Amino acid sequence: MKVGSSGIVRSFENSTTSIKLMEMGCVPGEKISVEKIAPLKDPISVLVAGYSLSLRLEEAENIIIEETI
Repeated sequence: MKVGSSGIVRSFENSTTSIKLMEMGCVPGEKISVEKIAPLKDPISVLVAGYSLSLRLEEAENIIIEETI
């Protein structure tokens, strides 16, 4: 996803990481949008559940998202 794009969290690829992400508010059905991406692409800042969340690239890659316009 690019800065400014958004989508809906559908599921996760890694069950270990999914627990951590869900505890931070990133749950299936929640809207998520990309706010910022660091110059070296790690970390990224996303808006989810009404707050900004910084994620490592390896964590973000585990989120399966259905992109919206």
